[in-house]
Amino acid sequence: MRTEAAYAMLARTLRGAILRGRYADGSRLPTEAELATEYRVSRQTVRRAFHDLVAEGMVRRVPGRGTFAAPRPEPYLRQFGSVEDLLGLSLDTQLEVLSPLRRQVDIDAASRLRLDGDAVYRVLFRRRHHDVAFCLTTVYLPPDIGDALAGLPELSTPGTLSEVTVIGMIDAHTGSPVAEAAQSITAAAASDTVTVYLDCEPGDPLLRVDRSYTDTSGRLVELATSYFLPEHYSYRVRLRRGPR
Repeated sequence: MRTEAAYAMLARTLRGAILRGRYADGSRLPTEAELATEYRVSRQTVRRAFHDLVAEGMVRRVPGRGTFAAPRPEPYLRQFGSVEDLLGLSLDTQLEVLSPLRRQVDIDAASRLRLDGDAVYRVLFRRRHHDVAFCLTTVYLPPDIGDALAGLPELSTPGTLSEVTVIGMIDAHTGSPVAEAAQSITAAAASDTVTVYLDCEPGDPLLRVDRSYTDTSGRLVELATSYFLPEHYSYRVRLRRGPR
């Protein structure tokens, strides 16, 4: 089983604290030495965590003065570049169930999940930030994963609002923790169905994000198709130069 690096764990902890408002815009974070002592890690680990947070735009470093929480953009904007970023949606957004988790036959979704049968579980929800709906998502799950989540109130009642993510619930309630996500991003025109749930007009440009999630054994455990209002979505990726 793959373990998370110490710097990544620290970066995730600090990211969550910033998103929860522990460090207001412009507030100084603890020093490298203070964080190294508090979390029992090396200063190099703290430095690497800060490096990642600077790259994400979460903090800014001022030589001789310290590390400060960067101003948060308005309107609401999220950057997604890791599974931890996706899990972090539970920190400051709400999942609103539109069509509850139900078992159904869907040959296409079952094929994409590489299932032997045609049955899957499906749930439709949108995400809100301060009562603003910015994303509409359809999720498909294998039957055993769906069975494990079907009784959870966060997914079973239309109109329910909760601070959860589906991948977080998969981690917590199944034996198949999410390890990786593959995604594709395309432009799409808003359909009549999408406009019912998002503040847009038919034909408006949206970002469609398709993600497939695998667990630590490499098995597909979730498919998700999301439509984002483009003013609320940012995509980042770190590119490395290969060996010469």
